[in-house]
Amino acid sequence: MRSLLAPQVAVGAIVIKESEILLVKRNKEPSKGEWAIPGGSVELGETLQEAAEREIKEETGIIVKARDPVYSFDLIERDEKGEIRFHYVIVDLMADFVSGEPFPSDDAIDARWFTARGLGGIKVNERTKNLLRKIEFID
Repeated sequence: MRSLLAPQVAVGAIVIKESEILLVKRNKEPSKGEWAIPGGSVELGETLQEAAEREIKEETGIIVKARDPVYSFDLIERDEKGEIRFHYVIVDLMADFVSGEPFPSDDAIDARWFTARGLGGIKVNERTKNLLRKIEFID
């Protein structure tokens, strides 16, 4: 496990195309095995928008044009001893679909478009559900 000296900044992109939202099934912790908004870490020198566009392309093959942030939160997870495993400050941005078909790569084991109704049968990360309620994608 890596040593954490400071919180890591990460982005997610909310991509909606024709009433469907792009989600990925995570292959790494935190939230391994759960469906979530695609995204990842911001690299030194990147804007939030540049990071979101790069991460979505790397993780799903989808090309997007990232817009403004709409949601942010802290993700802090501790192990059984109380030691910090993860500390991310996550900023989710709206993003416009440009092109592509979802194909999982990087740290996603699946990537798909979902309707609001289609989310009922899958394990969606709780933070993702909160975000989808905030943007009124789901009730």
